[in-house]
Amino acid sequence: MTDCKTAAGLRDWCRDDVIGQMSLPGCAVDLGLPWYNPAEAFAAGARSFVIGVAPVGGAIPMEWRLPLLDAVAAGLDIVSGMHTRLASVPGLAAAAERCACRLLDVRHSDSTFAVASGVRRPGRRVLTVGTDCALGKKYTALALTSALRTRGIPATFRATGQTGIMIAGAGVAIDAVIADFVAGAAEALSPANDPAHWDVIEGQGALFHPAYAGVTLGLIHGSQPDALVLCHDPSRRSIDGYPDHPIPSLESAMSQYLTAARVTNPNARFVGISLNTSSLDGESRRKLMASIGADFGLPVLDPILDGAGAIAEVLVAELGPGKVR
Repeated sequence: MTDCKTAAGLRDWCRDDVIGQMSLPGCAVDLGLPWYNPAEAFAAGARSFVIGVAPVGGAIPMEWRLPLLDAVAAGLDIVSGMHTRLASVPGLAAAAERCACRLLDVRHSDSTFAVASGVRRPGRRVLTVGTDCALGKKYTALALTSALRTRGIPATFRATGQTGIMIAGAGVAIDAVIADFVAGAAEALSPANDPAHWDVIEGQGALFHPAYAGVTLGLIHGSQPDALVLCHDPSRRSIDGYPDHPIPSLESAMSQYLTAARVTNPNARFVGISLNTSSLDGESRRKLMASIGADFGLPVLDPILDGAGAIAEVLVAELGPGKVR
């Protein structure tokens, strides 16, 4: 299911825009949406065919070629968050041109970014970070943005991945930026703002990930977060897909994230812990959250079940306008 996080994210955060789902033979994932082939989806009102899978490496397998061709033949634009560009799929660009359909590569843009300046800028920023990939950083950021706005606090969700960009309609796919410019892109993503405004920045990767730690570090430095929220899946014992790399303890993870964040913001601090408790029953969930909350003295929540109001209250009370940075 973690590989289908784009499809799940759009279902959960853009439900009014999502008509249905389609899968290839052998796929066991079911998002609980109506099943359509491309022609049926177009007849039902769809105008875009979104690749909802985010596999390691972001490549487009050749077995996807025929379904993509079927989609443009049905009149659907193709929306992809993959590293591989849609035009590289044999015959797809020509077919799209014949059918007057667009090929939209969300992960790629024509924007260029400067090297990070490291200069502090006004406005408040909170960044979600994790003990691993694909465990709730985006969901936590979206829930926190909503919670702040509900309390009358100006807040903007800043998307840094393909799914977040599809949800928000804007952002920077930070893992597609050349390494030297990642921190600069993060600065551009959350520019100077009103001192009372919160940028809620979607985290990427994890400092402990053997493949993706680099993008995480650049995003931390460029974001200059005033506040951090640690995201964690208690059911995982090792980095997803990397069994020889154990998940760090929460204490170790927070210590390492603070060391990184305080390079560009010496006052960075944690304001909450977000858990993916989908693997736990109600009583186990309650006990774990109470235990972690007592250990760290921070609000602990599951953003899907609880929202992020408890963390929003900390931001307002302790890091709102006039508070010491």
